[in-house]
Amino acid sequence: MTDSLFRTLPPLRRAVRRLARKHRLPADVRARLVLSVTDLADGELRAGRPVALSAAHEAIPAGTGTEAGGDTGTDTATGAEAHSHLLAVTLHFPEAPGPLTAADLPLPATEPSRDSVTWRIPVSERADGTLPAGLPDGGGGRWTEMRAVEEELRAAFARTDGLVAEHRRLKHELAETNAGVLALYVQLEERDEQLRKAHGQILQELEDALRPQPLTIEGLELAVHYAPADPNAPTGGDHYDWFRLPDGTLHITVVDALGHGVRSTRSALNVTHAVRTLALEGHPLKSILARTHEILMPLDPELMATVLLARLDPATGELRLANGSHPPALLLQADGAARYLELRGRGIGYPLPGSEEILHTDIDAGDLLILYTDGLTESRRDPTEGELRLIEAARRHAAKPVTEIPAAIAADMHTVVLHPDDTLALAIRFTGPPRPGVPAARAGT
Repeated sequence: MTDSLFRTLPPLRRAVRRLARKHRLPADVRARLVLSVTDLADGELRAGRPVALSAAHEAIPAGTGTEAGGDTGTDTATGAEAHSHLLAVTLHFPEAPGPLTAADLPLPATEPSRDSVTWRIPVSERADGTLPAGLPDGGGGRWTEMRAVEEELRAAFARTDGLVAEHRRLKHELAETNAGVLALYVQLEERDEQLRKAHGQILQELEDALRPQPLTIEGLELAVHYAPADPNAPTGGDHYDWFRLPDGTLHITVVDALGHGVRSTRSALNVTHAVRTLALEGHPLKSILARTHEILMPLDPELMATVLLARLDPATGELRLANGSHPPALLLQADGAARYLELRGRGIGYPLPGSEEILHTDIDAGDLLILYTDGLTESRRDPTEGELRLIEAARRHAAKPVTEIPAAIAADMHTVVLHPDDTLALAIRFTGPPRPGVPAARAGT
């Protein structure tokens, strides 16, 4: 095809459509080519500068596909005719004032030169540039530009309908996939929750098995409450032990080992077992904490634990305490008077471990002794405020059965928790015969 010069858009569009029809380009490719040529030529023609159109056949280089001319709508995999030639359609700008830009065109073009833009479109060997049989040329036959525009519109509508249908299909598949993923996520969450509960139940049973059995001692009522910081991980470093010595005295050990989880439980158990062994061997109460440190540190150099030891005679109410960095015991007397049994000392794993002295006091019938770990009083990060609240809570619940007192106190203390920690609380009520007075606490060895 020789160059044809155009000064207005309508004849240029007709020429492009005739060219596309002669080479049997699909209607959608033809529409894209017409729009691309129109977009590029419109500015030049409005400025009064003519454009020219030419076409030529080019062989497809060996080893290349049909991508040089973009998607033409044919597919060799589906039995459509193979492409062996390129139709090179060139739009010339003889009077162009500067470099041309061919970006974002409906039909991609090759890199433009200074005065021309070329589209290379794959065509069949049978598309030889002659009019198809039965389709006469010119405006008086069955083929007109209006008919060509209608074909292009139908092709565009068909393409749009296809994209809409594909979009709907993809949305449906995506919805089904999302529903499946959501269902799987819910199942995984349920399974994970079941595993957490099962894991927590196993650990809880293990924790319960490791705690000492309840004691029945004439003259005393005892109860204990334990709550882990994480209900799904009920093991921790808060532990206790109680047993009767050969002379009938009740021995109680309260331990708070540093850390959480199984390792801290092991540390706490090591402390209580060592203390129990030393107590049953008859070691003096004042020496037990230091001796426990000597025994355990070679086995576990990282062990750190606060410890409170209590000895209570159920027949007389005589109480002795040794303390290693642990919160002080609270004594609530039957008349409502309360005091903390303060005693200095350092815990297991601390420098100079052991209780500096032994505190001696007597408790009377109806008096309540509260032993605990810092998770009870430091839930709001203020130990002093926690100790004041503990006195109030103990007074509020002192009239209840002892079995209910530790849990009730813990519930009051944990109405606001800013610092979650394992919590252990023991309540011991002396029910022995009343005495005329209650001696003040005294220190000794």
